[in-house]
Amino acid sequence: MTTHWASAEGLAEQHPGVLIEPDQIYVRDRDVWTSAGVTAGIDLALALVENDHGREMALEVARWLVVFARRPGGQSQFSAPLAAQSAEREPLREVQEAVLIDPAGEWPVQTLAERACMSPRNFARVFRRETGLTPAAWVETARVERARQLLEASWIGTETIAGDCGFGTVETMRRAFRRRLGVSPGEYRDRFNAGVRDAA
Repeated sequence: MTTHWASAEGLAEQHPGVLIEPDQIYVRDRDVWTSAGVTAGIDLALALVENDHGREMALEVARWLVVFARRPGGQSQFSAPLAAQSAEREPLREVQEAVLIDPAGEWPVQTLAERACMSPRNFARVFRRETGLTPAAWVETARVERARQLLEASWIGTETIAGDCGFGTVETMRRAFRRRLGVSPGEYRDRFNAGVRDAA
């Protein structure tokens, strides 16, 4: 099942036997349908219409409601993904803070492990256990988070944002956004910074 991104962790703790899909807008498991929140219920309702009456009917209803028939991307484009991925151990949190301060820096596992005074192998194992992500995936997520902030609050071009956030190229940033958020940087900016239009 799914629920609102802010409640997913608590729901998983309360019901360990249920598989929670925290990034889905809605989920169907046989005859049980669940959605991620109030407006996500519209997405679920359109899916029910499509299931019962076909794609054309669902598209017609979506047109009348002036909504996406199938919303692009998942919940992660609306959530704050790093909030629940902070490590417990102080050395690991210090490493995370260093990356957040300088997302454009070079952050291979060797460098991160040295900052935490750990061997690369032990660091990678402990880091994944505490955050749920590999060090490389966490660094990419931190870069996406910084890029999100810039896309939301500035008119800076995507090429500059890609360099400032450590992606190097717009294409690398685009692939990271697709991986982490299910949308491109341009699509993200269109949704969350209404005054800016970018072709990325």
